[in-house]
Amino acid sequence: MFDLLHTDPRFYLIAKHPGVSFHGDGDEPGLMTALRAGLGDDALWPVHRLDRITSGLIVIARSQAVAAALGAAFAGREVEKYYLALSAAKPAKKQGLIRGDMEKGRGGAWRLCKTVLNPAVTQFFSHSLAPGLRLFLLRPHSGKTHQLRVAMKSLGAPILGDALYGGAAADRGYLHAYALSFPLDGERLQFVCAPGPGLLFGDAALHQYLQQQPPWTLPWPTL
Repeated sequence: MFDLLHTDPRFYLIAKHPGVSFHGDGDEPGLMTALRAGLGDDALWPVHRLDRITSGLIVIARSQAVAAALGAAFAGREVEKYYLALSAAKPAKKQGLIRGDMEKGRGGAWRLCKTVLNPAVTQFFSHSLAPGLRLFLLRPHSGKTHQLRVAMKSLGAPILGDALYGGAAADRGYLHAYALSFPLDGERLQFVCAPGPGLLFGDAALHQYLQQQPPWTLPWPTL
């Protein structure tokens, strides 16, 4: 259900596997239950979460004080989050900004609106890996439910394996929490987690592209 990437006296950094629910689903235990059992530690405080289909980086606080500090950093938008997504479609533009309010649609889906009263905001780059396979590097500046999945659909490039938003069939939903940069105790910590499970995440061109430079140094489109 997860891989332990880094242990700090203040937090754990883990990589969630795709298809794992955060709080459990029916008889299936959730990620937090698995973490407490696997780490042998009941003193765990989650400060953010990922969708079931999404793999990748999650920070778990080891005290209430650290959870409060990290929670404040997330609320204050001091945490930089970077995601990878794969799509079979080419967007109208290779990079840019997706901005709009979100509202509930049918069947558990959300949709992007033209209004910007309390908008979801996402910057993106895209890069062709092969005919019919495109990599997206996404940087959300808000934390709306299904934000990146809706953003990708709005670009006309739904995520592979994301059936809810019209993505082509695949062995998994190809959305991965790739990198995190956050402040804690007066320092800025930065972590990267290469994509794991998924046949298409093994693409050599993808890994070559990711090795060029860390995501926080890229010239992101203007907000």
